[in-house]
Amino acid sequence: MNNNFKLIADNLHFSEGPRWKDGKLWFSDFYHHAVMTADEAGNVEKIVDVPNQPSGLGWLPNGDLIIVSMLDRKLLKFKDGNLTEHSDMSKLTSFRCNDMVVDKNGNAYVGNFGSIHHGKDIKPTILIKVDPDGNASIAASNLDFPNGTVITPDGKKLIIGETYAGRLTAFDIDKDGDLSNRRVWAYMMPNLFYYYTKTMRFLKITPKEGKGIPYPVPDGICLDEKMGIWIASPTTSEVVRYEEGGKITDRIATPNRAYACMLGGSNGNTLFVCTADASEPDAAKAIKSGKIYSISVNHAKAGSP
Repeated sequence: MNNNFKLIADNLHFSEGPRWKDGKLWFSDFYHHAVMTADEAGNVEKIVDVPNQPSGLGWLPNGDLIIVSMLDRKLLKFKDGNLTEHSDMSKLTSFRCNDMVVDKNGNAYVGNFGSIHHGKDIKPTILIKVDPDGNASIAASNLDFPNGTVITPDGKKLIIGETYAGRLTAFDIDKDGDLSNRRVWAYMMPNLFYYYTKTMRFLKITPKEGKGIPYPVPDGICLDEKMGIWIASPTTSEVVRYEEGGKITDRIATPNRAYACMLGGSNGNTLFVCTADASEPDAAKAIKSGKIYSISVNHAKAGSP
């Protein structure tokens, strides 16, 4: 594995939701209010403006791009240059919607912050399922900031990062796209497993970006062909690869705080990492510290996104 990062894009406000498709990295810039692409040579292009702040990205089976519109809690569809509403999720949550994964059948699973104001008054919240026709329902509840999410290549398992719980949580997916059999896939913090087995209660944490917690927490995540999961950890400024059960196989310090990651590139084994000084709106807008880096890793992309 090559531990040298290559700068792909800079002068961004705050990049999130990276996805590899059609030879390009697609991503949202929260505070530029736009969906953009970058190729491996660093050529950046704006695809569409999203006034209410874009986040998670995915594609329906027919190729239409769908975009999480954070502040009005909607899914938007981008087709033939036009942006239209795919689903209104605002009746299910009052919290800002965020990352998303879309399965091969067109079911979208959308997380949210569990808070209205950035990093304040955080509450357990829900994961929303939106079917291909735009119907929204609750897929899972009592999640501590459901964030980056992946689906295994067979379409039978969904794994989601709970940022404020310091864990990856797995669900089985049935033929209708409904979730069941919730269990912990990996703990980020070694003491959490002991705490849970002794008390049968999960421990919630309040991570501070870049300080305060000696262990990683999952923000954006991606899945590789060996069923390892890379997490971007803003608390420790690194990307970390986990196997089921919590074993760490790779740990790479990033040039700045890491907020999201995605495998892609021509061979599928290029790890793209979205970084910034901070995620808070005022700081991100003022500093424009957002950068995307790439690095070669051992195993190629698998599953969704």
